[in-house]
Amino acid sequence: MTSTEQGEAVRARVERAALDLFTLRGFDAVTADEVADAAGISRRTFFRHHPTKADAVWGDFARHVARLDELLRGADDSAPVLATICSAYVDVNDYGPEDLPVLRQRMRLILTEPALQAHSQLRYAEIDRVVAEHVARRTGRSPTDLLPRLVGASTRAAAMTAFAVWLTDDHDPLRGHLTRAFDELTGGFPSLSG
Repeated sequence: MTSTEQGEAVRARVERAALDLFTLRGFDAVTADEVADAAGISRRTFFRHHPTKADAVWGDFARHVARLDELLRGADDSAPVLATICSAYVDVNDYGPEDLPVLRQRMRLILTEPALQAHSQLRYAEIDRVVAEHVARRTGRSPTDLLPRLVGASTRAAAMTAFAVWLTDDHDPLRGHLTRAFDELTGGFPSLSG
């Protein structure tokens, strides 16, 4: 096993231990030392992989953001801007069946633990930035202009709403919830026009 693979294995073990402990006892009631102990590593190793307890909940979110950025940069320039963003969101959140139990646990914590809300805003800002930059590239605007920022915040809100609904629905796949949320958004909420 290479050092990179070993690092990934440790990171996954820490995240698994953190998610289990936080789900069982609550985010605030568990210390980083307890997570490290449960994962069979030192406190120092914990903080080498995760600067904060909250980072252990989010996992390798930087990879998720980078993948979204890659999908947006590779999008067909002739396709409508909003459609490319929605499609990229669905694709970047296309998890295999084996990943869904951990994803449910992770998202339940992210969406329900008050202590994680401030940290979540930092993560959401990363996603919003990537989307705003895509809109800016396609429209010739600055990423800090109203439209790119509005599209970033709106598409992320649609995705987070789809995740929240998916957590309460054991029957429909996440992809379906995301697709329906983005169909409503891109169509100007056609379900309301009836």
